[in-house]
Amino acid sequence: MGLLGILLGLSLLMWLAYRGWSVLLLAPIAALIAALLSGEPLLAHWTQTFMGAAASFIGQFFPLFLLGALFGKLMEDTGAVSSIAEFMTKTLGAERAILAVVLAGAIVTYGGVSLFVALFVLAPMAEALFRAADIPRRLMPAAIALGTFTFTMMALPGTPAIQNAIPMPFFGTTPFAAPGLGIIASLIMAGFGLWWLARREKAARLAGEGFGDEPAASVDETTLRERATTTREFDPAEIAHGHVSETHPPIALAALPLVLVIVVNLLMSFVILPRLNFDFLSDPQWGAIPFSAVSGVWSVAVALTVAILATIALNWSRLSKLRETMDAGANASVLPIFSVASLVGFGAVVAALPAFNLVRDWVLSIEGGPLVSLAIATNILAALTGSASGGMTIALDALGATYLKLATEVGIDPALLHRVAVMSAGTLDSLPHSGAVVTLLAVCGSTPKKSYFDVVMVAIVGALLALIAVIALGTVFGSF
Repeated sequence: MGLLGILLGLSLLMWLAYRGWSVLLLAPIAALIAALLSGEPLLAHWTQTFMGAAASFIGQFFPLFLLGALFGKLMEDTGAVSSIAEFMTKTLGAERAILAVVLAGAIVTYGGVSLFVALFVLAPMAEALFRAADIPRRLMPAAIALGTFTFTMMALPGTPAIQNAIPMPFFGTTPFAAPGLGIIASLIMAGFGLWWLARREKAARLAGEGFGDEPAASVDETTLRERATTTREFDPAEIAHGHVSETHPPIALAALPLVLVIVVNLLMSFVILPRLNFDFLSDPQWGAIPFSAVSGVWSVAVALTVAILATIALNWSRLSKLRETMDAGANASVLPIFSVASLVGFGAVVAALPAFNLVRDWVLSIEGGPLVSLAIATNILAALTGSASGGMTIALDALGATYLKLATEVGIDPALLHRVAVMSAGTLDSLPHSGAVVTLLAVCGSTPKKSYFDVVMVAIVGALLALIAVIALGTVFGSF
């Protein structure tokens, strides 16, 4: 009955979340159903297990959700994201429309701009370019997904994406874990995706298919918001709030905060923080934790803070309603972190049930060693929850310490575990019920029937190929 409870709770969570129900309600209900069928105490699991895990996740990662959403909103309202998109449009032109969209998305998301901010700015740019180049609208979502969902989120060294931050407390790693393997994976994802889109564009031209004049599809905004906030750190409802500047900064000023995110992150990770004394963290007052458990989060937090201050200073005249912009950015972080924290709470309850031992033993018995086992477990949970961050945290909360112990025993660098976990979370999280996919199709005015196959190829197939390559290279050569 215990295993049945776990499966029933997970199925209910997945099915109703796909139908637009709030995860804030679904996660505790699903957790309590699993506990009930296992004969476990319901109230204790709700207030102690579920809320304890959710609160721990919020305590660890709310600074990154808050700063990431705030930075994204500031970059939108100053016109910096639009300035970068316009620069890519003018530089590459309609004849390289797909490459322009991919690179624009990659630049802004690798620089720390929230995915949903990028989507709402990139979609109009992509529509104008694709219309001018007479490329079918149905290819727009895949081009944007390639630049925003894939290598900049899970592979490029130092990416400030929340998904890249989650493994750091578990494995004591930095945002730059396994940089060589990350670069190789990025090249595979970008290369495969661009090849696929070029092939599809050529086929469309040979068939005489152009951009098309059919009206853009639409989606219910409430449903869109509920699905989207379990996926990334920005509540799409706040896009409309604040005040977007009528003038855009020059490209150098627009790009400078993005550069600062990467440079400051690098300096904090390898130069500044390692030279400081944090022995006081071993005191109970500070949680009695090792420095490695917080160093990665601190590096990203400082980098985003510096970038936020630089964005305000460089664009003071463009931020005529600074308080409204700041409020919108801060508010945009609240629903996403509570949604993901609820998924984490659900996972904590499941992991505490006696029947979970069967699941753990099955996962650990998968042939291929800890890397393959970790990849499969994280992929499955990200797919079922429709959330890379939620699925990965559930997996690492339940099995992170076990994987770290196994890796130590067989000589696997924790940095390799970090990179495999992040890449695994970012593959099957792009299934149709994913909030990011639903949002992407909506802002592009397309439908799953028209566009989802190409999204699968660039965001799932390409990512799986890169993941296989990282596991193979990491197994032979170790982390580098």
